[in-house]
Amino acid sequence: MAQSLVMTLLGGAILRVSALSTMYVNYVKPGFRPLLVAAGLVIFALGALGLVQEWHKPYVPKAQAAAEHGPAGEHRHGPRVAWLLCLPVIAIFLIAPPALGSFAAERDETPQPRPSALDAYDVLARDRPAVMPLGEFIGRAWGDANRSLLDRQVKLTGFAIHSKKRGQWYLTRMQLRCCAADAFPLKVAVLGVPAPRDDTWVEVTGAWVPTPYDQLPKGTVAPELRATAVVKVKQPDEPYE
Repeated sequence: MAQSLVMTLLGGAILRVSALSTMYVNYVKPGFRPLLVAAGLVIFALGALGLVQEWHKPYVPKAQAAAEHGPAGEHRHGPRVAWLLCLPVIAIFLIAPPALGSFAAERDETPQPRPSALDAYDVLARDRPAVMPLGEFIGRAWGDANRSLLDRQVKLTGFAIHSKKRGQWYLTRMQLRCCAADAFPLKVAVLGVPAPRDDTWVEVTGAWVPTPYDQLPKGTVAPELRATAVVKVKQPDEPYE
């Protein structure tokens, strides 16, 4: 009974975050939605079928059950332990974990790419800020030998995290390879404006601060953006890049 109930609750939880809402994008890429819905339906159906079968089982007296399966005490703690498996499922219903934020971003670093003449980016307009993902900005800053960001205004969206370096903070977005377990942060150092509170989603307008690649310190270095405007925004429907 406990196993079937846990499967039913687990299937319901998967369907809740994938079929009945968009919470699944906090954990996996959007393309996984059909697979999640299918898996949720299968698990829910198997659990429900098990519950129906348990419900229609004939009643067996304790004395007969003990004679067939050993002393009742040997099985007394099995179902109680199984019920503990419900805790993470109930947590999904009551407290859905949010998308990864500053806590995860501060504990993971990704080195910048090396410039390459093979990387080709479109020319950016001069008359208006170019809206682009953080990943593209970082690629243009560190991986574009043609320096396409030079003297151009850009508009980036991400969440804020503090920096140990005085006078700057990081605009950040987590990028997924597959799911939240393998996410890594994309960071742009913002200069010239006060830092919002950590995990605040903002839209930043500004210009790239060019720094020769050969003069960068070893390790992870975020490209710099001198901001002219910062606007608080809602978290996007798809929080990851």
